[in-house]
Amino acid sequence: MIKAGDQLPDITLYQYNNDAGACAIGPVAFSIRERCKQKKVLIFALPGAFTPTCSERHVPGYVGAAADLFAAGIDEILCVSVNDAFVMNAWGNSLQVGDAVKMIGDGNGDFSEALGMIQDLTARGMGRRSLRYAMVVDDQIVKHIALEAPGKFEVSDAASMLAVIR
Repeated sequence: MIKAGDQLPDITLYQYNNDAGACAIGPVAFSIRERCKQKKVLIFALPGAFTPTCSERHVPGYVGAAADLFAAGIDEILCVSVNDAFVMNAWGNSLQVGDAVKMIGDGNGDFSEALGMIQDLTARGMGRRSLRYAMVVDDQIVKHIALEAPGKFEVSDAASMLAVIR
């Protein structure tokens, strides 16, 4: 499992581009390691798009705290889930995230797997999904990680991460 002091793995993730005609282009692939180069990035991950805690508390909390997080030195806020980029984009639109939070697809779970942050929810019909966590990455290096206990939402929320950053 990834820990503070580790470098991010070089994994390809996907973001849907909302520009006109982007559907014909499809999701934009990028290296998460390169995206975090020379930047301070807050990455939070959750089990799935359109799920209750994720939709009602986790993402909205980061949207609401985005200005404070940016003022505290965060360059970008990324929400990662084991969903495809189209679903992540639609979910972001439904939650009106705007430019506050970038909705990132880890469709195959490669990033979650590489971090050791994968869980098997096949018994609940959800397949393999990310654990719920948040981390601060500074120039590709994990500076802090907050992993939730199963069924909990206490340490990966925006307020807890803001307290760590300040």
